[in-house]
Amino acid sequence: MSKLDEKIALYTESAKSLNLGLEEAFIAKVTGALGPSIYNKDAETVSCSDKSELETVKKNFLIKKLGLEDSTALDDAIKKVCETMGSSNRNKYRALFYALLTKEFGKEDVYA
Repeated sequence: MSKLDEKIALYTESAKSLNLGLEEAFIAKVTGALGPSIYNKDAETVSCSDKSELETVKKNFLIKKLGLEDSTALDDAIKKVCETMGSSNRNKYRALFYALLTKEFGKEDVYA
């Protein structure tokens, strides 16, 4: 099993345990698009308590990658995903975080 496959398995298991309703194939696409960042412990997760990190998620992922317009809806969606993944969950994996945001805005075709 490759390191990428191991990460996809880890994220899929985490998604199942959190009842996120994400398909393994979609998790695999999002994970693959993240590149080598998934192998860096700090970059692999999103900290919902770090305002600057959430701003980076908004600017670099929602606006640049998904092509969304800056609005309060983006902040609301990020907050919703933080709540969905659970405040006590220390491992808010970026791949799952991005997958949930992508589904929230119906932009799955970005990964087609």
